[in-house]
Amino acid sequence: MSNEAQRRSKARLQIALVAIVFALPLAAAVWMYYAGSDLQPVRTTNHGRLVQPVVNLSERLGASPLFEATEDYWAMVYVADDACGDPCRDALFKQRQMRLMLGNDMSRVRRVLLHGSEAPDTLFLEQEQAGLIALEDEAALGLLAGIRPRDLADGGFYLLDPLGNVVMYFPPDILPRDLVEDVEHLLDLSRIG
Repeated sequence: MSNEAQRRSKARLQIALVAIVFALPLAAAVWMYYAGSDLQPVRTTNHGRLVQPVVNLSERLGASPLFEATEDYWAMVYVADDACGDPCRDALFKQRQMRLMLGNDMSRVRRVLLHGSEAPDTLFLEQEQAGLIALEDEAALGLLAGIRPRDLADGGFYLLDPLGNVVMYFPPDILPRDLVEDVEHLLDLSRIG
């Protein structure tokens, strides 16, 4: 073999080794991801449940009081089926605390109480829940009840984005700091609202 042929052979070997060095970790990562469920990520870091598929209020309901009241804002919606008894009042307190915990971002989030035909005590709302938007919207009640994850308890919170998409559902027993952690994460990533 001539000197020139040896140099070409050596150069090809070096290029092949460099290609293997770069391709081997990629191939190993792909194999590890698809090989089995033991190697795939098991849980997410959020405390609420993402609503999938995404539901847009204006597309599904048209002109809706809920969409009109929350358009261009993030909204934390609590649904009350009755006249807002003790569980409802506790949830509204948690909702208010969550918004206050957001600090500088609290102006980006509206609190909404969505109720049926039986309106809550307006004196309670004025004295204890200043800034809360109380709405009667039967169509939105039905829609939200239909998209709540069935394995999570009723009576939680729905998070809506500024475009009217129902983004997440939080169970009623969620701690306010966990709820705030999820909302802050979304607010940090969001370029809207």
